Formats: sequence, structure tokens, C-alpha cells
Amino acid sequence: MQTLTYNSFPQVVTIAGSDSDGSAGAQADLHSFFVRNVYGMSILVAAVAGNSYGISAGHQFPLDFIDAQFKAIADDFHIRSAKTGMLANSELILNVAKNYRRVNFGPLIVDPVITTKHGAKLLEDQAIDTVRDILLPLATVATPNYSEAQAIVGFDFENENDVARAAQKIQGFGTQNVIIKGYHGDNFEGKTVSDYVLLADGSRYTLRANYIETEHINGTGDTFSAIITAEIAKGNSIKASIDIAKKATHQAIANTIQVGHKFGPINHWAIN
Repeated sequence: MQTLTYNSFPQVVTIAGSDSDGSAGAQADLHSFFVRNVYGMSILVAAVAGNSYGISAGHQFPLDFIDAQFKAIADDFHIRSAKTGMLANSELILNVAKNYRRVNFGPLIVDPVITTKHGAKLLEDQAIDTVRDILLPLATVATPNYSEAQAIVGFDFENENDVARAAQKIQGFGTQNVIIKGYHGDNFEGKTVSDYVLLADGSRYTLRANYIETEHINGTGDTFSAIITAEIAKGNSIKASIDIAKKATHQAIANTIQVGHKFGPINHWAIN
């Protein structure tokens, strides 16, 4: 007679918004979970109507519905790690933080989404303080890009020393491990992009990759943070999870897929 082992397969959850064209948000997270061999679930906080040209409308879900999603997943599944994506305002951030403290969803990876790659604002200005004061202290890993990191710490980056100083400041807010993504360097010539990593033990290093000239970059940040989430759920170290995510995301950018007319998605099928 077969013995059932419930919830033995690695399970993860994204707490994010739905992107109707599938290129970013919870959809990109779920693509990433799938290709990294974990079972992905979603707690949706909002939805946007968008396509490759941009976002035309958005809708926030009621807080009691978000509460119900947290409860439904916590009552049945063994979530080994979780991540956040677009949390558009302070009300949503406070609700998600309250629920995350109440459940056992493992390490939290915070992708502090502020704008899209093409300038559409996804977080209210006054909510940046809430991200810093409420959400970042819950984070095992935070993955802001360099423009998001500038908004969080309150100063612009003029050189790599500023990036390192910002990472230390974000760690000082309570985040254990910090990655500041996509710094193009002091005199960017279209050659490399750098991600600065500061780990909880104080060690630091830089991940570099060749810059890819393409408009198919939607979902890059979602994918990077989602793969970190997946790898942690499988038992990999924080450093190994970050390094795997960097390589995989670069593969997805470098091998483009032609979807849509303008700003397209990255190619999750290219990830190995």
C-alpha cells in the first residue's frame, strides 16, 4: 500500500499583481517557478490591463479577499518561500505584512516594484516610506533595481561606492541580504550591467553580465526574484540562489522571443 507524503514537493507563492499580457507580475513569477521545478501559487493583490504598448487600467482587490487568499493557502500547503511583487500603495503593503507575519511562508524575497522598465508608476510616492519601514524589515532578500534603490535610500548614485553605501543602508532597515540590480557603471558604454550583492554575513560581491540591446525585457525583475525564491525553496543557499537567478535571467534576456508589437517579455524557455 502506497504511503502518501503530503506537501513533500517544494511549494512557493508570489504575492503580487496580475499582468494581463503575461509578461510581468504574478504571471512572470509563475513562469519562473515552473522552469525552476517548484510548484508556484499566487496571492493576487491587484490586476492591470496591459499589453506590449503599456498599462491602460488597474484594479486593487479588496483587503478581505487578500486575507482569504492567505488563509486558504496557509490552511493547506507547505510554502517554503515567498516573494512580493507590485504592492501599489501603503494599504496593500500593510495588509500583506500583517498576513505574512500571521502565516508560515518561509523566507520572504521582496522585489520593491516602483516603476515599470518603461516608466509607468506602480507604487504611490508616499508608499515608499511604508516599503522601507514595514516591508523591508521582513525581507530575507531584497532585490531593488538601482532606480528603486535610489528612491528607497533617498540619494542618487554617482559611482559604485554609492551603490555599496545604499546596500548597507537598506540592510540597516532590517533586510538580511540585498541585491541592487542593473547598475550601468559610472561611464556606461553599453557593455556590461552590474548587480551589487551584500549578504547577511557582511560579504559582498558584484555580478556582471553583458548588456543586451533589446526591448524584450518585461518581467526581468520579477523573474530574478522569483528564481531566488524557487532556489531557496529547494534548499539552496542564499548566495547560490542569487547566482543561479542571475545566470537564468540573463539567458532569458539574451534569447529573445517575439511576442507583441513593442515592449515584449523575456524568454523563460531559454532558462536551463
